[in-house]
Parts: sequence; C-alpha cells; structure tokens
Amino acid sequence: MSQRREFEIAFVGLKPGLHHYEYKVDDKFFVSFGAQDFSNCEAKVRVALDKKTGFMQLKFDVDGSVQGICDKCGNSLPVQLWDEFSLLVKIVDDPDTMNEQEEDPDVFYLGRGESHLHLANWIYEFIILSVPFQKICADSEKGGPYCNREVLEKLKQMEQSLNQEKPTLWKGLDQFKNFSE
Repeated sequence: MSQRREFEIAFVGLKPGLHHYEYKVDDKFFVSFGAQDFSNCEAKVRVALDKKTGFMQLKFDVDGSVQGICDKCGNSLPVQLWDEFSLLVKIVDDPDTMNEQEEDPDVFYLGRGESHLHLANWIYEFIILSVPFQKICADSEKGGPYCNREVLEKLKQMEQSLNQEKPTLWKGLDQFKNFSE
C-alpha cells in the first residue's frame, strides 16, 4: 500500500460515532519530508475519530522513541516520544477561504465534496512536536552508557577555567562612579 493511501481515512462511508485507527511510523515515513535531526523512529500514532454531522473530532496519541543527539555531549541517545493532540475538522462549502481565515491551528476545514481525510502531514507535525526541544542525558545517565565522558570532562575543565578568571562585566567602571560629582 502506498504511503499516501496508508495515512488516509475514507470518512464518507463511516457511521457517526467513534472510530479508532493505529499507524506505525518509521524512518521511511520521513523521507518525503526531508532530513530530520533524529533517526531510528519507532512511533505508534493512535487516532480516535469521532464523526458527527458536519464535523469530526480527532485525537492523536503519539508514543514511541527516536534516536537523537545529546545537546551536551554529542552522543546518540534514545529519546522517548509521548504527546496528545486534538483537531477539529469542519466540513464546509469553501474550505480554502475558511482555512486561510482560521487563526486556531487546531481547526481545519474540508470541502463537502471530499471523501478522504489525509493524515500524513498531521502525523508528521505531531511526531516532530513530540520530540523534546532539549535532548540531554538524564542526571542518572551522566557518565553512563550514552554519555561521551571525554566531552563532559572537557566541559568541566572549561567551566573551571572560566570560574577562575571571573571576568566581570562592570570591571573598570568603578573609576567613573564619582565622576559626575
């Protein structure tokens, strides 16, 4: 099944009510979106679609892990993914105009003639938002199997040398303290 079809929901034939879908996402999914700052993605995205008359409520649950780079020591480390996102899809006559005017990113408009809901872009966005902005080894892992001990030692040496120098921003301004008198 092509990736395009794999992440579509044909909602026209669905009965009103709650419907559940599950998608497994790996590195192949991200190829069409370009390079990412992580690898070895093993994510599971569960979608709960609640179909109503004229609109659908979607809830996305992202779970899994990726291999990221520690911001402090530069080594590869596993990063846990977990987050929930909600989206309201309204069915209208002029979806392009409505989407341009809508300020809420959690509301999307779909044309009455549409029959499929394309989830790939939302799944991409929600996985990216699930990756922590700062990726560092946990305190319990410092010096552990994922940490680069050489880099941590070098950072410690640099920090000590900066603390010894103690350059002050205001050094030399004392001479102007009583200048206006």
